[in-house]
Amino acid sequence: MNTTTKNKSNVEVVSDPESLAQSTIKTFIADAQKAIKAKDVFYVAISGGNTPKRFFELLGEAPQASSLPWDKIQLFWVDERYVRPDSKWSNYKLAVDTFLTRVAIPDANVHRIPTEDEDFNAAAQRYEETIREVFGLEAGKVPQFDLILLGMGSDGHTGSLFPNSYAAFDTEDLACVVYVLDEKLNRITLTHPVLRAASHLLVLVCGQEKAEILKTVLTSEPDEVRYPIHALWPVLDRVTWLVDSAAAKAL
Repeated sequence: MNTTTKNKSNVEVVSDPESLAQSTIKTFIADAQKAIKAKDVFYVAISGGNTPKRFFELLGEAPQASSLPWDKIQLFWVDERYVRPDSKWSNYKLAVDTFLTRVAIPDANVHRIPTEDEDFNAAAQRYEETIREVFGLEAGKVPQFDLILLGMGSDGHTGSLFPNSYAAFDTEDLACVVYVLDEKLNRITLTHPVLRAASHLLVLVCGQEKAEILKTVLTSEPDEVRYPIHALWPVLDRVTWLVDSAAAKAL
């Protein structure tokens, strides 16, 4: 089922989390095949968390996914907690545990965010340099990912662009540090100019606890400070919201 809110968002509603994962696989495969046919490479950035976990498992299990030319896929991460790569909180480790060891992607094509460096800013700079090198970008240019896979938090954040965070205002860098107060972990995230430049953005929203925030962000006036996912509003024509029925119940 497709539904369109007043701001012309493309919202696809599926029945449950398994259907969401299956739809995500179809999108990933279709976008990969399209990009590889056009330019012989597929640039993709993925997120972490519970919502995409089943999709990752399917990447490692589904024959149509494993048969992709993984040597032509360049894999990046949208954001990462500042932990060691083998930490249970690592988005990279989630990918390793679910699909990276099951597909034929060369190590050289896997571009994790380097969080073992004690200097946060140096790590963000290293990640930006990696992006520029792999995309062949000149200074001042922004990469165009073929697909960026995002989620949305119950506070309206996406990636690690949190409400009232400096990262939401960083338009100079491709990747930046996110300093988080309280007990949470610091992060590194792609900035919103990188998100906006993507050919396709797929936002996964799952569970009834996301129903109210989904309704709010889709029906309220854009406010990137309060709801950082509103940073995508200038490019809504390239955003697909893939939502399970529980998250869509307030729409």
